[in-house]
Amino acid sequence: MPEDLATQFINHLHAEKNASRYTQRNYRSALSEFEAWHREHLGKPVDWTRTSLDDLRAYVLFLTGRKKNVLNKNSVLVRLSAIRSFFRYLVRSGVLTENPARLLNSPKRARRLPQYLSSSEVERLLASTRKDDPKQDREPWLKARDRALFETLYSGGLRVQELCSLREKDVNLAEGMARVLGKGDRERWCPLGRPAVDALRDCLELRGEVGLGGPETAVFWNKNKTPLTTRSVQRILKKYLAAAGLDVRLTPHKLRHSFATHLLNNGADLRSVQELLGHKQLTSTQVYTHVSVGEMKKVYRKSHPRA
Repeated sequence: MPEDLATQFINHLHAEKNASRYTQRNYRSALSEFEAWHREHLGKPVDWTRTSLDDLRAYVLFLTGRKKNVLNKNSVLVRLSAIRSFFRYLVRSGVLTENPARLLNSPKRARRLPQYLSSSEVERLLASTRKDDPKQDREPWLKARDRALFETLYSGGLRVQELCSLREKDVNLAEGMARVLGKGDRERWCPLGRPAVDALRDCLELRGEVGLGGPETAVFWNKNKTPLTTRSVQRILKKYLAAAGLDVRLTPHKLRHSFATHLLNNGADLRSVQELLGHKQLTSTQVYTHVSVGEMKKVYRKSHPRA
């Protein structure tokens, strides 16, 4: 049985575009949602070769106007981006001669400033990983893991999935560097500060004592001795946020935001931060300049006699 067009498109993203697994997942979900909407609201299965601009406009109105489970603008844009990319693929593949999504208008992207921790809040969080914990005193490798976990996230500006995918052979403690495979399978080297290097060294040594180790193995493991997942990192973070008296709703990604913001606040240039974060486009990094300008204005108002 031949693959349907949507499946062909997702396979194309994987095999030819080298798209990240997240892009593949999000685009597959977006096309499935459109198919479900088409059946429910237009009363028939979707025929991608007959989909019109009016159909797509009706879908946009549905996404932006529904009362229940309201989507934010960025979530709508992700869905429309998937649909646009899909129809461009159909034109390039010769399935369609015209792209019905070419004239489709989108809502403007919401401009949200990234949340981040102040330097003192980061220090409080990291200090909480060094406090005594009777539950973990029986298994010192877990305590060392937690300290290394958050020191590495903040020191290297890693995404959480990048952290969980880190293998022992990817970490060069002598050079203070970690090799990271980011979005789109783009590789980059992330420098690590001395506290992160020390924490990782302790983590690897104590982990080896309980039989976990080897160049191809993950750096971070859970207490059941299986590689750590992103969900587990969130759960562990909540514990230390509570111990540090910080907002337990903060996510591990906020440490990446903090990394970028603190670099810019202390004089790093935008291009360097782009490289460190592994952003493909400079515009992805520029959002942090708004935060830095805000900090600059606060300093100005506090310090200038005629502010």
